[in-house]
Amino acid sequence: MRKSAFIAARGGSRRLPRKNLLPVCGKPMLAYPIKAALESGLFEQVIVSTDDSTIARIARDAGARVIHRPDELATDSATVVDVCLHLLEILKNENALPDMFCTIYPTAVFLTPEDLNRSFLLLADEPECDFVMGVSEYNLHPVQALVEHNGYLQPMWPEYLELKSQSYPHLVCSNGTLYWARVPAFQEIKSFYGKRFRGYEIPRNRSIDIDTPEDYEIVKQIAYRYFNDMYGSKQSGL
Repeated sequence: MRKSAFIAARGGSRRLPRKNLLPVCGKPMLAYPIKAALESGLFEQVIVSTDDSTIARIARDAGARVIHRPDELATDSATVVDVCLHLLEILKNENALPDMFCTIYPTAVFLTPEDLNRSFLLLADEPECDFVMGVSEYNLHPVQALVEHNGYLQPMWPEYLELKSQSYPHLVCSNGTLYWARVPAFQEIKSFYGKRFRGYEIPRNRSIDIDTPEDYEIVKQIAYRYFNDMYGSKQSGL
């Protein structure tokens, strides 16, 4: 069973410029998911798709293969799905098409090799499953949502008003860490939201989607405590 890891890391980012290269505990964010993927022992190849020469250098230094992303896939409108289809086409032409792949987000700083192995088993142990998605609970439960109507707020789901929070349904959402996919199913529907997909739940404090300077500051604060607890004061072990 051939497996590849894909990391889509373009150079541009409007809300948080150069976010894939921003340092966390002295290392670029991109270095962390590459390290987790390599140490998982799962993948024949760990591939970074980028249009940026600095990202390419850092990715190679971290041990990943780099595939240059064409200009049409380096825009704000290009999607991760587009990038994955491009990489699969290249691997097909190299006679190295995997049976399944894992897309790992370049800002998934706290993703571990254990996360990758456990999420893989959700796919491997269930032949009918085509996709696995990294998910987390919401910070605020969605059933508490308010919607504006005629200038006033009202509950989106009033049937939950009288319920205690422990009676709310368990709801999760994609957390911007990882997606696993079987290649034939992905190529057919061109999406990670297939009819048969499972969720691998990751605690919210390890799955922060980094899009703004505020997100970045939160990640730096958590990382300092997280990695100190893991490695002690020797940050060189990261």
